Amino acid sequence: MPYNAQISRTNPACILLLVDQSKSMADPIAGAAGQSKAVVVADAVNRLIQNLVLRSAKAGGVRDYFHVGLIGYGREVRSGLGGNILSRPLVPISQLSDTPLRIESRTRLTPDGAGGVIEKTIKFPVWYEPQAGGPTPMCSAFDVAAETVRVFTETYPAAFPPVVLNLTDGEPTDGDPAGKAWLIRMIEPNDGNALLFNILLTAAPIPPTYFPANEDQLVDEYAKALFKMSSVLPPKLFESARAEGFAIKDGARGVVINADPTALVRFLDIGTRVSPPGGAGG
Repeated sequence: MPYNAQISRTNPACILLLVDQSKSMADPIAGAAGQSKAVVVADAVNRLIQNLVLRSAKAGGVRDYFHVGLIGYGREVRSGLGGNILSRPLVPISQLSDTPLRIESRTRLTPDGAGGVIEKTIKFPVWYEPQAGGPTPMCSAFDVAAETVRVFTETYPAAFPPVVLNLTDGEPTDGDPAGKAWLIRMIEPNDGNALLFNILLTAAPIPPTYFPANEDQLVDEYAKALFKMSSVLPPKLFESARAEGFAIKDGARGVVINADPTALVRFLDIGTRVSPPGGAGG
């Protein structure tokens, strides 16, 4: 059965984020106390990278179980982690671990063991800053993603299939991305086709939808288009979504519409829940 490749330093997993940086990403997002979509997405991206670092941490340091990249698309299409140029959009996780832009101190409420909560200060690494300006050149971003994924699979043909997560708040301004999405999904290393997942953060008054198995519950035409562009969840990620409490059906696709900030973080985590070995090897 495909999507069973073991992740190791010799066969790392590819996690590639595509982030809409268009002007409308500066608009507020529902359920985030006036925060913009760009800020909420940046927070979710940084949490995801931190989680990947923690998954890769061993006694001897952070091991390169993941190669991670971010392609932002707005005024231009370019790598968004540490200003890397497009010729090197993927970065080994150990390098990201060593080079955050800064470390913030944040306050988190945690249970005190007696039915109440206490404030706890935590360190929060920041690798990606929110950006919002310009059009939505999603087709161009998909082109770069396809080439990035193709090069990765040529280098690591036995690795777990690459995962591409596209976060957007509106329709592209440079054409129909359906064909570009299909090209990404048709890239096929030894363990199965590359995976493309989509999340739509729209201002339209439509209900949140998580991992639908068909278009019937989607009332927005662009949401339906994103559904068609998204991969079916492979077994491991399907079970991860169920374990998180999502009542999904067979054929569920990796697409979420109008998620709140908490669900956005959960979606990114589920979409990348391909685990490295638990022991000291690998």
